[in-house]
Parts: sequence; structure tokens; C-alpha cells
Amino acid sequence: MKYVIVGNGVSAIGAIEGIRSRDPSGEIVVVSNESVPTYGRPLISYYLADKIKLETMPFRPEEWYQRNAVEMKLASNVVAVDREARSIILQSGEHVSYDRLLLATGGTPVTPNFPGVDGPGVYHFTTISHAEQLREISDSVQSVAVVGAGLIALKAAEGFAEKGIPVTLIVRSRIMRAYFDEIAGDMVVRHLEKHGLSFKQEAGTRAIVRRHDGTIEGVDTDKGFVPADVVIVAAGVRPSKDLAESADLKVNQGIVVDDTLRTTDERIFAAGDVAEALDMLTGEYTVRPIWPNAYTQGRYAGRNMAGEPEHYSGGLSMNSITYYGLPTVAVGNSTPLPDSGLEVHSQVHEEDSVYCKVVFDGDVLVGCILIGDIDQAGLYTSFIKNKFHLGEDAKQAIIDGNPSPVHWPEEYIQQMQNTP
Repeated sequence: MKYVIVGNGVSAIGAIEGIRSRDPSGEIVVVSNESVPTYGRPLISYYLADKIKLETMPFRPEEWYQRNAVEMKLASNVVAVDREARSIILQSGEHVSYDRLLLATGGTPVTPNFPGVDGPGVYHFTTISHAEQLREISDSVQSVAVVGAGLIALKAAEGFAEKGIPVTLIVRSRIMRAYFDEIAGDMVVRHLEKHGLSFKQEAGTRAIVRRHDGTIEGVDTDKGFVPADVVIVAAGVRPSKDLAESADLKVNQGIVVDDTLRTTDERIFAAGDVAEALDMLTGEYTVRPIWPNAYTQGRYAGRNMAGEPEHYSGGLSMNSITYYGLPTVAVGNSTPLPDSGLEVHSQVHEEDSVYCKVVFDGDVLVGCILIGDIDQAGLYTSFIKNKFHLGEDAKQAIIDGNPSPVHWPEEYIQQMQNTP
């Protein structure tokens, strides 16, 4: 059996490990448009800030690929999938045949269509190549504007701020909108401002303003002008589904898969930020572009490519990051709509930068936000993932901020006892 994986993010790592758990000798080929093996993408801000070295970034050591007999085709662009011939076609003209194919092509940065966005001085920040470009110019940068408010925007801002370069984030709504409510967003913004970052909030970007020689003067927003000589555009990422679309696979928001990560072609699978896969809480199929989901999907896809199908139980919306010493965690349905029918309880301690929000559907915990004090994050995540019925006593203890083992559901205790 010959397995071909397009993409070399964490989904590919999961897939290789999944394949090898069932097929120790099949041929594995990984094709990536990047020039380096899989690395920790969340670490690129630390690399930009000179906090870590390039050699510390690989997600798996070189000998791991050798031990798993993986052939790497790096710096190779895939231009087409020939389903009839069961091969992929590289830009070089080379054809690579497959018995099973995994599309783990990740996402592509969104470039908004406002004046001045095309030209020198405008960058994305999703790959090590982007970080390399910014490192090369960082000594001459006077100030940076970051257009965006998600994780990529915040990591880019952190990378420059750590080098002592003034940074302003231009935020249309609120930071980390997919995970944080207004209270959480404001608390993190205040903390970041204490550490030197600036924010232009509720501001829409009108244009990147350039001088006659094409260099950047700053960013024009509907809340005023932001001086900058470098602009990072971090306005989101779209699933890289072009290969699947041109191969007539079913696509929607991402590549449509079933609960085994199989596409509409029985020999082709998809995983990671490009896959429209099952959400364990809602039962719907959607794109959840986070590392833990990507790895798990890759592993399930790999095992299913190599043997009898195993059903993927679904991904979970979650985010965990520390901003200058302030830990934050958001899990599940952390920002429910007012008419959702869900029950929301929160406690705020502004002076300590501590916030706890829990969301219930009856006595089932379905979401939480924890800032400052995240000691219960693991417990709450387990409750959310497993949809435990907590009972009124355990529910009230969580609402009061004093969860106790006395009130843990029997299901949870049994699960912990049965976990090696």
C-alpha cells in the first residue's frame, strides 16, 4: 500500500503515526510546499523575537522520519489530483501515484481588498518563511501595524513587541472573537496595554497609505491614522481547498468528509484546517482550525487509510494561550448567543485579572472561559468533551467557583479509574 500525504503540518504527523500503528511497512510519501519538515507554528512569534533558535522548532526530529520510513518531497507544489490515474501532479511535472491520499493542505491567509495592500512592506504571519522575512527587516523597522484581532494577529504583535518595536493592533470588533466574550477580550487588552502594546479598537481599515516611492506611511482607519512602516495583515485564514475543488471532490466551507475523515472519493481523505469535520458538541460538520483537532484528525485518517474504519468522535473548539504571564483558556461554546437557551454564569475579579465564565445546557457543562486562574481547565474540558450530566450539586459548585471531587459525577470517577 502506498500512502501520499499532501501537506506537512501536524495533521501529517498524526497521519504518519496512525498509518504506522496499523501498517508498519507501507510506503509513505509526504509532499509539502514548505522547505522544512513539520514545525511548531505557534512558536514562530518566539523565533521572530529571537527567543528560540530555528533548530528547536521541528515538531519531530529528523530520525523520526527515518525510523518511520517517510519519503519527504519538500519545496514541492502540488498542482492537481488525477483521481482516475490515482496520482498527484507536481509543478515540476512529476506524477506521484497513490493507493490512499490524504489532503492536509491547511489554510491560506486572507488578504482583504483595501487600497495599498499590494506592494512592499505588507506581510502575513502564518509560516516560518513569513517569520524569516520579518526577522531580516526587523532591525530597520520603526513601528508596526497589525490588522486583525485573532491568534495570528496577537502572536505577530507579540513577536515585534518583544524586540522593543512599537506595535498597534487595529481591531474591528474584539480580540479573539471566536473564543472570548467582551469581558474576556477587554481584560486581555488591558493586560497587553500594560506591556506596551497599543490598540485601535472598533476600527475598520480603509487603506494602507503609501508615499510616492511606495514605502508605507501607515494605515488609515475610520477611527484615525496609525503610523507604521510595516503592516501585518492577519485577517483570518481560509481552508486551502483548491486541489479538492479542482478534483471534483465535494467542498463547502472546507473539504467535506464523513466521520472517518473520508472525502467523496473512497481513496482520498482530508484532515486538519482544510477539513469540514464533525464537531463533538453540536454534531454538525465544520472547520475547527486548531492544533489538537488537526493532529487527532490526522491520526484517525491515517488509521482509516490503513485499515478498518474507526469513527472520529469529533473536534472541540478550544484555545489556550498565555499573554505576558496571563493564562487564558476557552473551551466549547464559550460565547453563546443571547437566544441560545443556554445558562451562563460568571465571576469577575478585575483587580487580579481573573475571570471565570461557565455555560450550561441543563446540568451539562458545554463551555467555559478561564482567565488568570486556569486550575480547573482540565477538569472542565473533560466534563465538556464527555457531556457528563453533573447533577445540581456539582453544577452549583462549579457556578460558585468551588468544584469539589465530592460532587464529581460517577461517570467521571470511573473514567479516571479506567485511564492508565
